[in-house]
Amino acid sequence: MIVNDAIGHHRNFHAANSKPSTQRGYNYFYTTFSREFGDRELSDVPPDEILSYLTTLTANCSRETKRLRYVQTKAFFNFCINCLEVGIPNPCANNLLSKSFRHPKRTKRTVVGKEAVDEVIFRCENERDRIMLELMARSGLRIGEVLKMRPCDVEGRKITLEAPKSGKDIEYAYMTESTADRLDKYVKEKGFAPEARIFNLSYSGARFVVKKAGDRADVNIKPHDFRRHAATYASRMGLPLEVVSKVLLRHANLSTTQIYLGTISEADALHYMDTLHGK
Repeated sequence: MIVNDAIGHHRNFHAANSKPSTQRGYNYFYTTFSREFGDRELSDVPPDEILSYLTTLTANCSRETKRLRYVQTKAFFNFCINCLEVGIPNPCANNLLSKSFRHPKRTKRTVVGKEAVDEVIFRCENERDRIMLELMARSGLRIGEVLKMRPCDVEGRKITLEAPKSGKDIEYAYMTESTADRLDKYVKEKGFAPEARIFNLSYSGARFVVKKAGDRADVNIKPHDFRRHAATYASRMGLPLEVVSKVLLRHANLSTTQIYLGTISEADALHYMDTLHGK
């Protein structure tokens, strides 16, 4: 089978079975792989040429991107072998390729503690900015989700999130009573139309808000640190991991949630043992 024909089948498969973000992720693969091998037979694409192609393609990319391009190429050949029944070995199942594009080592994520997060929030003098920080730190919202919020999305303490990152049509997030009251008062004072954005900022503007708030409290913090804090704090307060995952972070898999959770120090471990079983 010709590579371009196989790409057409692969594209149709994902159009019918995958969410839009997955389809978009493969578009770059289709373009570059077709340009390099499009008129060739699948059986005529050897591992050494794939290695050369991927090495050139990802020369200036991060380890994560290098790995992604390799995984996409390997998945494409697996599709051809398993779904199109092309009788060839997967050329990406090669030790040199696998080692060259192995998983990057995960850097240890530092979770900002509750005291520091509270200090950042409490020192925030601008009401709009404080509500944004609370939505990230208390409700686990992503910065993009905060920026999309409109009055019509809010009902009491429930927030409707349309077209969320998961690919679902709708998800729901929830607020503490104090955050909901603060948000309701702010919306009424400003007189926002139902469809108007409550936080009319760009991503860079929102990141600057977070940085400025952190600087005021002498805390180095980024927008996603609030979401990571929300997950870790909820978990350590005894909220079941399933609830942290499905309600607070709205992850499809528990394994994704576990990446967010901070490491536990020896002092913390001893404290939890004392809490569970007494001294």
